[in-house]
Amino acid sequence: MPELPEVESIRLQLEKFLVGHKIENVLVANPKIFNENPKNLIGAKFIAIRRFGKVLVMDLDNDLSLVAHVKLTGQFIYRGLNLKKSPSLSKKVTGGLGGKHTHVIFELNRGAKLYYNDVRRFGWIKAVKTKDLKKENKFIANLGPEPLKDLTLAKFKEILGKTRRAVKVVLMDQSKIGGIGNIYANDALWLSKISPKRPANSISEVETKKLFNAVEKVLKTGLKYGGASELAFVRPDGTEGDYQSHSLVYGRTGEMCKSCKKEKIKKEMLGGRGTYFCEKCQS
Repeated sequence: MPELPEVESIRLQLEKFLVGHKIENVLVANPKIFNENPKNLIGAKFIAIRRFGKVLVMDLDNDLSLVAHVKLTGQFIYRGLNLKKSPSLSKKVTGGLGGKHTHVIFELNRGAKLYYNDVRRFGWIKAVKTKDLKKENKFIANLGPEPLKDLTLAKFKEILGKTRRAVKVVLMDQSKIGGIGNIYANDALWLSKISPKRPANSISEVETKKLFNAVEKVLKTGLKYGGASELAFVRPDGTEGDYQSHSLVYGRTGEMCKSCKKEKIKKEMLGGRGTYFCEKCQS
């Protein structure tokens, strides 16, 4: 599932492409994904694109906002004048644009279109009153503080110190910390030399600071490379991110650890997710 760097990469491009566009029509092929009345959106202009953790919010000038969660395979793809030169679509855009996996098309002014593709159909888009955004969306209302924005070292220490759950599970709990998922949790724990299995409240003050800094570092690196396109993630211009080529430990089962160069990376399941670590380096 896309994490903070992936969803922020989507947000940045949608902000560039959509702000100023008006919605002229909405074509809905799958009401399960978008069960709204298109008439409420026609004529509205995009004025801002925001992100809360892994959720996108597209504000309109008619006091409505489109709230979207792309989940596992959702993709927003833009084609129009604000994309000066349309790059080739990634092969991860299964079926292309307007195919059987395109579930919603926003037809915009000046001939532009915003497509929503989703092979697994787990994602969703909802229209809510902008002023009621947090009240209407429990995910946003319950979201924990976010790294690189409002998560402080003191708050991070407090969160870890209150539970014996495995530290990796805590990092991925969106109600505790917003935006961190499996890829960046694995890499941050390896970078800080902390076992993902450690009880969160067993981590020392020195280790907490190392982990806090590691989380920020891997997220910034993820943003630098436009996110990870390990599965279905693509940006709105149709191109892939490249963090998967630069991951530290995630997805590197059987490879030699880049730190100790003596042990191979192991993979185990923890909290229902694949967990990658070096037994020698991480304790």
